[in-house]
Amino acid sequence: MKQTASIFTKITLGVLLAGSIAACNSKTKTDDKAPAATVAEKETVVFINQDTLLSKYNYAKDITKTMQDKGKSAQTDLASRGQAFQREVAEYQKNASTLPADQRQTTEQRLQREQQDLQSYQQNASAQFQNDQATETNKVYDKIVDFVKVYAKQKGYKLVLTYSKANPTVLYGDQSLDVTADVTKGLNDAYAKDKK
Repeated sequence: MKQTASIFTKITLGVLLAGSIAACNSKTKTDDKAPAATVAEKETVVFINQDTLLSKYNYAKDITKTMQDKGKSAQTDLASRGQAFQREVAEYQKNASTLPADQRQTTEQRLQREQQDLQSYQQNASAQFQNDQATETNKVYDKIVDFVKVYAKQKGYKLVLTYSKANPTVLYGDQSLDVTADVTKGLNDAYAKDKK
């Protein structure tokens, strides 16, 4: 009885294997008869080179320049305040030996408070700059995402990936799938209209 079951199992597996091979062969033949489609017609996944986009998108360039100017201005302000404090400390050190003890103590306490205020100011200015930078970066990102959503629907793309050397989620993409130039042109055209 076990021998009969074993033979039956072997026959069943043979029939399934033959059926699978026949199905694969018939699928290949029908695929060969399908008309050839261009990459643009059949691909629904494309990618954008984020590094190139950000270097050529005028709005992103304007935001980057604005933030660099803000950063330089903040650095100049901090340097100016720091130098004024250092001059005050140097003046105190120069005259400290001639001052009475109570006046020295009062001046040292005042200088200590000024130093703490300067450090707090520096920390607050740095935090504010980082917040401003994050806000502006989010604005750029939102503009790109909003544009790409409309662009993808118009072109029939189902998925748009980004590539960046800093965050390489796409390791390779055929150049025919790279829509960076087209997206950059569309974003710059929209930005030019917004500026008017």
